[in-house]
Amino acid sequence: MKRLQLIICICVALLASRVIAQPSEPPKNITLTKAFLKDKIKGGWAGQTIGVTFGGPYEFRFEGSFIQDYEPLVWYDGYLKKTMLDNPGLYDDLYMDLTFVEVFEKYGLDAPVDSFANAFAHADYMLWHANQAARYNILNGIKPPASGYWLNNPHSDDIDYQIESDYAGLMSPGMPNTASSISDKIGHIMNYGDGWYGGVFIGAMYTLAFTSSDVADIVDQALRTIPEKSNFHQCIADVISWHRQYPADWHQTWLELQKKWSSDVGCPDGVFSPFDIDSKINSAYVVMGLLYGNGDFSKTLEIATRVGQDADCNPSSAGGILGALLGYEKIPAYWKMGLQEAEGINFKYTDFSLAKVYDISFSQALENIARHHGSISGENVTIAVQNPESVKFEQGFPGLYPTAKKDYNQRDQQTFQFDFDGTGYVLRGEAAKKNNADADYGFEAEVTIDGGAPEKIKWPTDFTTRRHDLCWKYLLPYGHHRVRVNILNPNDKYQVIARDYIVYNENKPASKDSISPQPILKDTAIYYKVDVEASFTGGEAAWKNFQRKHLYDINESQTKLSVLAQFVVDQDGKISDIIILKAPSNKVYSDETIRLIKRSSGNWDPAVLNAKHVKSYKTVRIEF
Repeated sequence: MKRLQLIICICVALLASRVIAQPSEPPKNITLTKAFLKDKIKGGWAGQTIGVTFGGPYEFRFEGSFIQDYEPLVWYDGYLKKTMLDNPGLYDDLYMDLTFVEVFEKYGLDAPVDSFANAFAHADYMLWHANQAARYNILNGIKPPASGYWLNNPHSDDIDYQIESDYAGLMSPGMPNTASSISDKIGHIMNYGDGWYGGVFIGAMYTLAFTSSDVADIVDQALRTIPEKSNFHQCIADVISWHRQYPADWHQTWLELQKKWSSDVGCPDGVFSPFDIDSKINSAYVVMGLLYGNGDFSKTLEIATRVGQDADCNPSSAGGILGALLGYEKIPAYWKMGLQEAEGINFKYTDFSLAKVYDISFSQALENIARHHGSISGENVTIAVQNPESVKFEQGFPGLYPTAKKDYNQRDQQTFQFDFDGTGYVLRGEAAKKNNADADYGFEAEVTIDGGAPEKIKWPTDFTTRRHDLCWKYLLPYGHHRVRVNILNPNDKYQVIARDYIVYNENKPASKDSISPQPILKDTAIYYKVDVEASFTGGEAAWKNFQRKHLYDINESQTKLSVLAQFVVDQDGKISDIIILKAPSNKVYSDETIRLIKRSSGNWDPAVLNAKHVKSYKTVRIEF
C-alpha cells in the first residue's frame, strides 16, 4: 500500500512539474483596435530607428570587450535628425528591411523569391558578409536558396538576415509561424543555419510583442521557433539560464557568453579574431538587452549597446521589439526627441520615410491577418494567434574546425599558389584599382586544387559587385592540398590582393602538433533528392557560356528545338550514364547533346546531401 501511495505521489509530482514547465498557451483569437495595432507597428519601426542611431558610434569599436559603465553614451535633442542627414549609410538596418517591404508593396504578399533576390542584388547600397556573398552569387547565376547555403557562402552564419527580418514580424502580428514562413523564403537568399535562425528568432519576438507584455515570455516563446538541437537554440537558452542565475549583473552573463559561444567558425573575418558577427552571439546580446532591461527602454538600449560587437544593429533589434511591445505613444519622450521632424526624411537608397513605412507596414499587416484566419471589422482587428512552432533543422559548417590562419600577402602576379594540410580553406583578399580615377575592371581567374578541374571565378574591382572572399573550398578529403590560381586577363592598372588564407580540418585536433587523417569512403549511391543540386561550376551563366562556345549550330529550321537529357554527376564532378528523355525525331540533336554533356565532364560541382558530396541525377534542357 505504501509503495502504491509512493508511486502515485511520484506520478502527481511529475505531472505537476510538466504542467509548470509548459509555457502558457496564448488565446486562439485576440481583438485589437486598428489604432492600437498601428501604434504598435509604428513603435517597432521607430524603436529600430532610435536604437541604430543610439548605437551607431560604437559599432565594432568594442570587440571582445564591453563598454564600461562609466563611459557616457551620446543622446540629445536633434541627434536623431542630424544623424539621419549626416550619416545616412548607418541605417542599413532600415533600408535593407525596406527593400523587402517595397517588393511586397509592388508585387503583393505572394511575390516570388526571385523578386526579392533581384531587388536585393541590384540595389545601389553597399553590402558586406553574407549579404555581399549572396549578391555576388545571384549576379553570377547561383540563385536562392543556394546563394545563402554555407558551401557557397562562407558568411552564412553571420548576422545579416537577423538585422533585416524586422519587417517579417511587424507584418505578422501574433503570427510567429507566418513570420517564419516569410523568413524561410527571403532569409535563405543570404543565410543558412544559425544565420537564418537569427532572423527567424528576431521576427518571432516581434510577432509576440503584439500579444504579450512580458519580455521574458516573449523571449521564451520565440525560442520555440528554433530547433532545440541547434547551436543557436542552445546559445539563447544559456543566456536565459544565466539571466536567472545572475539577475542583477548582465556583466557576468556577458562573461559566460564569451567563454562558451564567442569562437567563430564560419565567417573568415571573425576566425582567429576578436571580431564576431556571428548571428547566435549577436542575437544573445539582443536577448541580454531585453531581459536585463525588463521593459525599460533606456536600460534595454544601454545594455544592448554596451555588450559590444555589432553595437548599432543589436540595440536596433532590441529597441524595435520593445517599441512594438510598448507602442509608439509609450516610448519615452526622451528617446523620441526630434523623431517627428525626422519621420519625413527618406532613408538612403529608398523612397520610404518612417511616416510612409508606418502606413505601408500597417496595410500589409492587415492583409496578412485576413489571409491567416483573422478578420477586419470596422475599427476592430481580430488576429488568429499562432502557437510558435519550430522551423526545420539546419547546421552550417558541420564538423569543420579552423586550425590555422596564414599570412600570404601576394599581389600583382598572374599565377600564385599555396599548400595546406586539412579539409578546406578560404583565401581572403580583393581585386582593386591601383588608381581610383580609373574605371572598374573585372578579373577572370581559374582556381585548381591538386591539379583537378579548374573553377572559373570573376573578381570585379567594383565594390558593390565584388566577391567578398577570393575563393574557398570545403569537404575536401583530409590530406595535403595545393591551391593554384591563374589570372586569365591580367592588367597592369589593376591588382588582385591575396592577403591570407584560413585552413580547416574535420575536427579539433587532439594536439597542436598532429592530426590523424581518417579514411574517407565515397558514397556510391545515386540520389534524386538532395539538399543542393549538382550545378555547373560558376553557375547558370557559366553553363550558358559553355554551351555558346561548344554547342554546334545544327538547327536549320525556323523554329527553336530542344533536347531534355539526364545524366549522373559524381563526387568529382565527372559525368556518366547520359540518357535522352525527350528530343526531336532527327537523331543529330540527341547526338550533339550527348557530345556537349560529355565535354562538360569534370566541370560540375557535385550535389550535397547531409553536408557531404554525393552522386546524383541531373536533368538539363539544351536549346538549339
